[in-house]
Amino acid sequence: MDELELEFELDPRLVTDTIAIGDYPLCRLLLMNDSQYPWFILVPRRAGVTELYHLPASEQQQLIHEASDLAETLADLFQARKMNVACLGNMVPQLHMHVIVRKENDPAWPGPVWGKVPSVAYTQEQLDRVRGKLEALLDGEMAFEPHN
Repeated sequence: MDELELEFELDPRLVTDTIAIGDYPLCRLLLMNDSQYPWFILVPRRAGVTELYHLPASEQQQLIHEASDLAETLADLFQARKMNVACLGNMVPQLHMHVIVRKENDPAWPGPVWGKVPSVAYTQEQLDRVRGKLEALLDGEMAFEPHN
């Protein structure tokens, strides 16, 4: 583990708004606590990184690999109409990548998910179902957080 990973902390807003799912080799995987969309966030475990170009080239490639792997898995798992994958950072400056499953019947379709409707937190049963599906499909590709 290098110094940047040792100093890594999630932005407080991500801590408040998400549920930790586990760790890929580079990124922490979070689930946005809004059950209306399968909305995941990848955060490279690197302190002080706010832009993609702040990562060395090998870690930029790793982030894209992890995002692509996750997007493909989620598209199949949730029968996506479209996958939205983006780094914005207007509200949370820490580098993070949104990976959002979109369907024509979701509350924000076809617009962006941000601020369209109030969020609806996951129930424990819904969360357990999502975690179980991910664990079955991504076993061996990431280290999962223990269930609460």
